[in-house]
Amino acid sequence: MQFLSDNAASVHPKVWEAMHAADAVDAPYDGDAFSKALDERFSDLFGRECAALWAATGTAANCLALATMCEPQGGVVCHREAHIEVDEAGAPGFYLHGAKLLLAEGEGAILTPDGVRAVIDPIREGVHQVQPHAISITQASEYGRNYRPEEVAAISSLAEERGLGLHIDGARFANAVAFLGCSAAEAVGSAQALSFGFIKNGAMSAEAVVLFDLSAADLVRYRRKRAGHLQSKGRFLAAQIIAMLEGDLWLNNARAANAAAAEIGHACVDRLMHPVEANEVFMRCTASEREALRKQGFSFYDWGDDAARFVAAWNAREEDAVALGKAIVSL
Repeated sequence: MQFLSDNAASVHPKVWEAMHAADAVDAPYDGDAFSKALDERFSDLFGRECAALWAATGTAANCLALATMCEPQGGVVCHREAHIEVDEAGAPGFYLHGAKLLLAEGEGAILTPDGVRAVIDPIREGVHQVQPHAISITQASEYGRNYRPEEVAAISSLAEERGLGLHIDGARFANAVAFLGCSAAEAVGSAQALSFGFIKNGAMSAEAVVLFDLSAADLVRYRRKRAGHLQSKGRFLAAQIIAMLEGDLWLNNARAANAAAAEIGHACVDRLMHPVEANEVFMRCTASEREALRKQGFSFYDWGDDAARFVAAWNAREEDAVALGKAIVSL
């Protein structure tokens, strides 16, 4: 009974069907009909004109987006536990040619304007210190918490006031939108770029770099090629994304994952470390309790010495979530 990671989930059948349908002669790289359709599809979704390019990984999507906002001598403000800091092996510094991550604090891995100011206000102007160029937030956060639209707006306002770009790491953006019950546009606010995650939510190998600053699109195209991420058969990535957007499959899959996580979270009661606002559950439990759960057939990650993380995927079976909830109650 798999609650290890949504990255381990199977590919949605409609994505496989779309990839099979794309298996015909078409223009290479991003000159195919599927890739060319992405701008319009995402513009319709967000209700404003945008440019969208596929990427093969979330790390690449994050870094290509940030590279449009931050020069090599600059810095990106992010949470201390942001994925770009903790889980990308220095990729932002690599893609941004040495730019620095400026680490901020915030409960639940959520940044606040005050938290950002605490990092950037002490920085002296001039060439002797790294100057902030951008802010990156994660929607939903690394602890499954969501920025409400008004919270995104507050950070957007600060970014505009200080002349900083705003990027959203949306590896679980679909889960955030499903929980918040708002539109995709409300969940992204006035950010300049979004890394829209699909792999965790039913796709096989496709993420989207969504640019609300249209002038940055060509820069991303050149940097994607230079970074070795311009795939010659890009139509297969674009086809996955289009399949996920059609009929709101991206949103329905996220709702299913969130529902399974909520079932598990309800059983945790006072063991719960963070409110369950997406498809992740963080629970306090001892090593012996974790071993007891594993002996019953549940797979999940340890979270430090005294906690566990359960992640529900789009195809999590309801009966497995119920069984895990009962096993947690019985500890």
